[in-house]
Amino acid sequence: MGLKITDEEGKTNLSPQEKECLKIKTISTYGELDEHEQLNIEKAVEWTIHTKFSRDRILTEVFLKTLHKRMFSDVWTWAGKFRHTEKYNGVPWVKIPIELRYLLDNTKHWISHQVYPPDEIAIRFKHQLVKIHCFPNGNGRHSRLMADIIRDSIFKRDVFSWSGSKSLKAGSIRSNYIRALHKADQGQIEPLIDFANS
Repeated sequence: MGLKITDEEGKTNLSPQEKECLKIKTISTYGELDEHEQLNIEKAVEWTIHTKFSRDRILTEVFLKTLHKRMFSDVWTWAGKFRHTEKYNGVPWVKIPIELRYLLDNTKHWISHQVYPPDEIAIRFKHQLVKIHCFPNGNGRHSRLMADIIRDSIFKRDVFSWSGSKSLKAGSIRSNYIRALHKADQGQIEPLIDFANS
C-alpha cells in the first residue's frame, strides 16, 4: 500500500524518496494524510500559543526548522530538515540557506526601521519564505504560521484569520489564496494582506 497523491494546484509534489519518509504506513490517500498532518499542526499551534518568543529567536534558521519539525514530525521523518530535491516552485535546494539568510536579515531591517506596516512585514516574510520553499512539503502552512507568530509575538497583534481556514482546502478559499500569492509574485502584496485579514 503506497501513498497516492495526485497533482493539485498549489501543492508541492513529493519525490518517491520523500514519500518513503512517511511514518504512518497505513496512510494511502491525500485525505488521510491531511487529517494526520492537521492533528500534528494543531499541537504546534498549541505550543506557539503557550510560548512567548523574542524577535531574535523567531528570525533564525533554527526556529524555522524547529517550528516545521513541531508541525510535521508525527507524520514525516524529514520534518524540520531542508529539502534536497528540486521543486517546480522554490529556489534551487543548494541555495536555501543563503536565500533564507537574506530574508531573515531583510526582515530584521524592515522591523527595526519600520520600512513597512506590521501586517505587511509579516505577509512579505510569509510570501518570500514560501517562495524559497525550504522543506519538502508543508511550506504554505509553515509560512502562514510564521506570519501569525511574527504578528503575535513581535507586533503584539491578533493572528491573521486566513479566511477562517486552518488548512485552506481545495475550493474558492484556496483559489483566492493561490491568486493572491500569484499577485504577490508580481509585486502586488496587498491582495495577500487582504486575504490574510479576511
